[in-house]
Amino acid sequence: MRFVLASHNKKKMTELAAILDELGIEIVPLPADAPEPVEDGASFEENALIKARAAASLTGLPAIADDSGLCVDALGGAPGIYSARYCAGDDHDRNTFLLQNMAGRDNRSCRFVCAIACVLPNGDTLAVRGECEGELMCECHGEGGFGYDPLFYVPAYGCTFGELAPEIKNRISHRTRALQTFKQALKELLEHNTQEMGSC
Repeated sequence: MRFVLASHNKKKMTELAAILDELGIEIVPLPADAPEPVEDGASFEENALIKARAAASLTGLPAIADDSGLCVDALGGAPGIYSARYCAGDDHDRNTFLLQNMAGRDNRSCRFVCAIACVLPNGDTLAVRGECEGELMCECHGEGGFGYDPLFYVPAYGCTFGELAPEIKNRISHRTRALQTFKQALKELLEHNTQEMGSC
């Protein structure tokens, strides 16, 4: 069975392909000229489903998409679903803006969230979530990762995502946790559809 990944990110494609291979699922890329859908959902799950539906409609294939971001408790969950567009500029600008908004706040608890969704040709949908708890640093540490990784401190490892070895980060990250849940949920959904087709 072939699924299209609603992303042009090659790293995501490689990661998903490895995890879903044992289910007999082949991940294919989204066409390079595919338009970006308007992500106007109110949650990570809704935005992931918007992207998956757009990819499924464009290609005619079942589609998988993800949406992720950083949620900071002292900011009421911001930047949340707006993490990638929290302010104009690059990762450095967004990190600086976040630290400015956190000035004088003692509560530094936060979490990375990832929602993964899929849309099947018969209309069935699936959306799951993975989270990784941490604390927001007062300055960036580490050159690894991307986005808010240099600010995201993981107490169990005594360093930020920006300092963690990639293999460790990938083992504990919000995306990995979401993918693990997604794999099991998708397996059950596909088995259920197969049983229904067999009983027709």
